[in-house]
Amino acid sequence: MKTYRIGQIVPSSNITMETEIPAMLRARETIRPERFTFHSSRMRMKKVTAEELAAMDRDSLRCARELADADVDVMGYACLVAIMSQGLGYHRVSKTNLEGAVAGEGKAIPVVSSAGALVDGLKEMGARRVSLLMPYMKPLAAKVTAYIENEGFTVHDSLALEIEDNLAVAARDPRALIEDVKRLDTRGVDVVVLSACVQMPSLAALAPVEAALGIPVISAAACTVRAMLKSVALEPVAPGAGAALAPGLAVAA
Repeated sequence: MKTYRIGQIVPSSNITMETEIPAMLRARETIRPERFTFHSSRMRMKKVTAEELAAMDRDSLRCARELADADVDVMGYACLVAIMSQGLGYHRVSKTNLEGAVAGEGKAIPVVSSAGALVDGLKEMGARRVSLLMPYMKPLAAKVTAYIENEGFTVHDSLALEIEDNLAVAARDPRALIEDVKRLDTRGVDVVVLSACVQMPSLAALAPVEAALGIPVISAAACTVRAMLKSVALEPVAPGAGAALAPGLAVAA
């Protein structure tokens, strides 16, 4: 039975990725033999503003080098909007930069980002039309929408909750999303992204919302777990984590 070390590059005020990522992988341990440990390095960020996000992103290379010292099996960059606010397609640039920093330490460790994982998850599902729910202020939410549309998807509707303080985002009850999603137009969409933010808790709401809507429901965090598992050649499944980690990933007909 192998144990995998999961590295996370985390905003200093993010307290959700270190709960939801382990929760999904602990649930996976109940159905598969592999085991996981979790290791983080932090980048300073308190408010979700363009200036703080840019400064934080520059600090991500230091975090990658620190996690390389721990010889983790995969790293996850846990801030979707930090990537998407830097310019269209930036998740590819970030991956190259981070894996380059790791290579400079003499290591070859795959790096995934929550931004790239969400894009890739939607593509693997064959999604075309999506609706998004996110906590960001409207200018940043517009950048997220434009980023996803640039990747080839149609954003049918989006809902920005306009919460600037990152700890306030994390303090939300994840089950509040069961009500929030009723304000989102999901008619005719292939997939609902219940949380396009890895700081906004959503795990407890994924299955109930999916059951209520009858269409696939995912989150950026669940897609990140999917990308991590694929990076270490493990089957990307976990119970209770929505469509992104369901066996036989598929989009609604």
